[in-house]
Amino acid sequence: MSQHTCLYRSLIVAVALAANACGNAPTQKVGAGGTAWQMGNAPRSPVAQEKANEVVLFALGLMNIGYRFGGKNPEAGLDCSGMVNYVFSQSAGLELRGSAADIAERGRPVGTGQIYPGDLVFFNTMNRPRSHVGIYIGEGRFIHAPSDKGKVRIDSLTSGWFATRFEEARSYFN
Repeated sequence: MSQHTCLYRSLIVAVALAANACGNAPTQKVGAGGTAWQMGNAPRSPVAQEKANEVVLFALGLMNIGYRFGGKNPEAGLDCSGMVNYVFSQSAGLELRGSAADIAERGRPVGTGQIYPGDLVFFNTMNRPRSHVGIYIGEGRFIHAPSDKGKVRIDSLTSGWFATRFEEARSYFN
C-alpha cells in the first residue's frame, strides 16, 4: 500500500473520529478489574500533542495490513513491535526498535487514568511481561498487530481478551 493511500485512509478515519467526538463530554469507562480509563484531552505541549495525533492517524491507516512475525513494514507484513516502530518513525520521527519489552524500557510509565491517544499499551499475552504492544487511540481502544486473525485491528482495553492481559501504559511524548 502506498504512503498516499495510507494518508488518505487516515484522513477519512480522522474525519469520522472527529465527527463522532463532537458533543461528547470527557467521561471515564471502567475496564477489567475496575480500571478507570480516562477520556479527554491530553495534558501535553502542543508540539507533543500534534505528534501523538499523527501517530494515531498514521496507525489507523494501517488497518487490515497482514501480520508477519518479525515484520517491520506494511509491504512485508507487521508484528506488534514492528508496527509500533514503523508508525512512530514515519509519523513522529522516533525510533522505537526492538521487542515490545525493549520498547517499554524506553517509555515513561503513565497510570491508566492518565493514558492518552498516542501512548503505548503493553500486555502479557505469552506468560511473560510486555510480550505484546499496541497504540492507544482513545475511548478505551487500541490498534495493534495481533498474530491471531492475522491483520492490524482495533481492540478494547475495557472488555475482552486483551483487557484481562493489560499490564501498563507508557508515553513517549512530553
